[in-house]
Amino acid sequence: MRAVPIALALVVSPFSLVAQHFGTAENLAPYIPTPQILVEKMLESGHVKPGDLVYDLGSGDGRIVITAAQKFGARAVGVEIRADLCRIATEKIKSLGLEDRVRMVQGNALHVDLSPADVVTMYLLTSSNELMKPNLEKYLKTGARVVSNEFPIKGWRPVETVRMTTGSSMQHTIYVYEIGRTK
Repeated sequence: MRAVPIALALVVSPFSLVAQHFGTAENLAPYIPTPQILVEKMLESGHVKPGDLVYDLGSGDGRIVITAAQKFGARAVGVEIRADLCRIATEKIKSLGLEDRVRMVQGNALHVDLSPADVVTMYLLTSSNELMKPNLEKYLKTGARVVSNEFPIKGWRPVETVRMTTGSSMQHTIYVYEIGRTK
């Protein structure tokens, strides 16, 4: 009887309920797939263009890096801590023939050199964004864009905030930052 309200609550607000228990301290967020319409809006809001290099932190099944290559002509690197999700994403990338433009890295996003990135996308918790912030400031060049789904980066001022509603009537917020214009 209790499973129904919990399942319903997960549909209504998945992050609020599962964010507290999503695995080891190395994990920066639980795996909750981003709806495809939101993936495209994130990349569009980040002004991804052909030739850009997109890094997706917490890449999950790879949908952002795959979309960046297929629809925006970018190259992309997905960083995912979970081996099973990294394997699924890598298999999908191979099946689509995108290995020359998209690759997956299995590991912790906190330990990745982001200096080649033109755009960084992420769907992490606010506390995880806070942990990522020093790396973003250290590695990213002026003009690089950071696109955060749902959770802001404390202390940074977004150059754009995009709000949208998906087909499920859920409200979403995308925060877009540009290095050199975050203060």
